[in-house]
Amino acid sequence: MAAAVTDRQDGPVALSLPAPRTPDPASAPALRWGILAPGGIAHAFASALRARTGQQLQAVGSRSLPRAEAFAREFGVRTAYGSYAAAVADPDVDVVYIASPHSEHQALALLAIEAGKPVLVEKAFTRNAAEASSVVDAARAAGVFAMEAMWTRFQPRIDVVRQCLEQGLLGEVHTVLADHGQRLHPGGPARLAQPELAGGALLDLGIYPVSFAHLVFGGFESVSATGQLTELGVDAQDAITVTATNGGLGLLGTTMLAKTPTTASISGTEARLELDGDFYSAGAAIRLVDTDGSELDRFEPRDRDHGLHFQAAEVARRVVAGELESPLMPLDETVAIMTALDQVRAQVGVRYPGE
Repeated sequence: MAAAVTDRQDGPVALSLPAPRTPDPASAPALRWGILAPGGIAHAFASALRARTGQQLQAVGSRSLPRAEAFAREFGVRTAYGSYAAAVADPDVDVVYIASPHSEHQALALLAIEAGKPVLVEKAFTRNAAEASSVVDAARAAGVFAMEAMWTRFQPRIDVVRQCLEQGLLGEVHTVLADHGQRLHPGGPARLAQPELAGGALLDLGIYPVSFAHLVFGGFESVSATGQLTELGVDAQDAITVTATNGGLGLLGTTMLAKTPTTASISGTEARLELDGDFYSAGAAIRLVDTDGSELDRFEPRDRDHGLHFQAAEVARRVVAGELESPLMPLDETVAIMTALDQVRAQVGVRYPGE
């Protein structure tokens, strides 16, 4: 639709959404991937790589060899291993994807880094900021690429959001609203209820609105939270307020007790962006809305599947270029986000065994 015209200090400006700059994932150089822990997210990742990229599935590692072999048959993976160490040590593996529960991320990432393998670690990156820092320090010391698999960051639609912020299209940004709620407890995946596996709503669901707000604001000055715990002591739901380093305010929420709208918005002095539910998904539309509430422009993604192929392509491009991290999900930002999640857990009263 045609964009409206609004008055700015430097004169009338037609507001419209920029086009995404994201390269076609199929054009990324092909790497040979080793996948650790063939669970649900690993299935989605492997499906995306086979359907939408030229990446190769070289190896899969699991504590259960039959489980690894079943995964290999399903996705045409060349070699199945009954241990993580064996998969990482495979000389034909170029890069490792870690899809285990959060409780194992640190150990498996360090295993891959010690083997000299670039690593993509599922979000949340680790259980806490201290573990995240240990992985980042090890990767930098070894000169090995590492990245958090916050897959939304690499979607074309989020590049539209990023450009709006870079161009100041919204004016001065004051407010971010975002929530993520799914009916996952009780009766959902067992790991979400288990403290020893770093369960709860925050690391699985809440990281999406927290990471989104951090992308928008560029950093948090403070984090405040309240929440509700399950009988085993993980967080069932959290209400989070963040203040940005520039004075903005974010109102964020997460729950695994109910399905919420799971929408997001960024409000500035000149306009706002509204991201439809589920706001993190590859197919959700983005609307540019004027201060009077009228829609100025809309971005409807053409790519509406899961979207995990974009992050794999980003890893491949950076690794082949000899880079050690991605500017779209920098390691220091990953640690900063984990620090914010630590603050939420401390205020809500969640502590994982062994921390």
